[in-house]
Amino acid sequence: MTAETPDPRVRTWAPVCQAVALLLGPYAEVVLHDAVRDEVLAIWHPMSGRAPGDPSLLGELDDLVPALPEVYGADVLGPYEKLLPDGRRLSSVSAVLRDDDGRASAVLCVNLDRGPLEQAAALLAGFAAPTAPRPEPLFERDWTERMNDVIGGYVRAHGRPPDRLGREDRLAVLRELDRAGVLAVRRAVPAVATALKVSRSTVYTLLAELRAEPEPVAEPERPAEPAPGAEPERPAEP
Repeated sequence: MTAETPDPRVRTWAPVCQAVALLLGPYAEVVLHDAVRDEVLAIWHPMSGRAPGDPSLLGELDDLVPALPEVYGADVLGPYEKLLPDGRRLSSVSAVLRDDDGRASAVLCVNLDRGPLEQAAALLAGFAAPTAPRPEPLFERDWTERMNDVIGGYVRAHGRPPDRLGREDRLAVLRELDRAGVLAVRRAVPAVATALKVSRSTVYTLLAELRAEPEPVAEPERPAEPAPGAEPERPAEP
C-alpha cells in the first residue's frame, strides 16, 4: 500500500490492517474503504484486483443487519461468503469504523482465502465455515460482486477454471450475466473479459452471437380434456 499523502484514517487504522495482514499472510486481503467518498483507501495483499482509489461500490450502511449484535456490536458483520472469478471461496468480515460524532468514516474488510483451509484437516475446515449469510445491503450496488458470483459459481459447478472454459461455457456465463444485469453496466465488458481470461473482442463477438439468438416461442395452450363420462361443451347459440 502506497500513498503520497496518507489519509488520516489510513494513518489511524494502518497498524491494525498491517497486523491482520501480517498474521494471515498471503491468504488474506485487507481493505480499508472510504465510507464518505465510496472508494478504496488502502489495500494489503490484494486478491480481488482492486487498488487505492478504485470505487468501493458500498451499499447503504444504515441498512446493514449485523449477525450477532449482542456479541460483536452493531458495526461488525460476518463471517460471510464471497467468490472470486477463479472459483476461490472467501470468508469475509466487515467492520464499520465511526468518527467521534458517530458517523461512518471507513469500512474495514478482511477477505480470507479458504482454499488452504478446505484442503486441511476436518478440524480446521470446521473453523473455516461462515456462520452468517452475506449482508446483501452492503453489495446491492456492486455489479462486480454479481459478476463474480455468476462466473465463480459456474467455475465451481463445472470444475474448470476460466481459462479452460469453451465457447458454449462462455455463452452460458454471458447469458447469466445478462440476466443479472451486469452487461447493462458500461464498464462491464473489460471486467468480464479479465475474469474469463479472454480478450474484449472475444466477449463482444460472443455478445453479438448471444443477441442474435432467437427468442423462445411459447407453445399455444391446449383446451382442457373433458373428464371421463362428461358431455362435451356445446358451442353457444348465435
